[in-house]
Amino acid sequence: MDFGLKGKWALVGGASKGLGLGCAQALASEGCHLVIVARRADVLEEAAQALRAHGTTVLTVAQDITTPEGRQAVWQVAGGPGKAFDIVVTNAGGPPPGDFRDWAREDWIKAVDANMLTPIELIKATVDGMAERGFGRIVNITSSSVKAPIDILGLSNGARSGLTGFVAGVARNPRLVARNVTLNNLLPGSFDTDRIRATITGAAKKTGQSEDDIRAARIKTIPAGRFGNPKEFGEACAYLCSQQAAYITGQNLLIDGGAYPGTY
Repeated sequence: MDFGLKGKWALVGGASKGLGLGCAQALASEGCHLVIVARRADVLEEAAQALRAHGTTVLTVAQDITTPEGRQAVWQVAGGPGKAFDIVVTNAGGPPPGDFRDWAREDWIKAVDANMLTPIELIKATVDGMAERGFGRIVNITSSSVKAPIDILGLSNGARSGLTGFVAGVARNPRLVARNVTLNNLLPGSFDTDRIRATITGAAKKTGQSEDDIRAARIKTIPAGRFGNPKEFGEACAYLCSQQAAYITGQNLLIDGGAYPGTY
């Protein structure tokens, strides 16, 4: 199936590895040109070299996109706010786990800034240009915790739920969706990325259990019997960006191997 993305320009955050890289790979394979963003220049350039094998243009911005300076660097590469982008995939690392009793106001502000306000700033800068051109896709990588909150991830639960509520309203604005601009969220469950490996390592140090035992116990909670992989996540992202997905907006696609037990 041709997703109709050849020659489109996509901005992908956190694209040097993990789920962001999976999305970038899937979009590149569909013929998209890319601006990819991450903080580490060396890892980002390594990812860019691999993506260029698809024969598309890949530009890199080694910045923290959650800062005004980082976003300004993106706009400078792209020729001005929102000028180049047909697709925006927002993605930033989640805030640390912990006990809400230990979090100060600064912790909350940092979480909201990275996981709610940064995507909103990216949306604000790009959707009107998309509407003028008659095509636009925004996909926010959030978390399965939006659907089923996790006690120790309160910072993420709060910030990402705020983004979800915001997107639900904007995505249904006739001035956008009637002009072929959609906004959707991807909610990853447990994926085989550096983040989950670090979580397992931390749990092993804290409990004294082996990493293999902790990993096996985690997998037992997933009906699919495995962690997800970034490639399949990226392909779901590419579909939401496709011409075929023009009638899908304001949705939260949970990708968790069946771990969420609810009906809705």
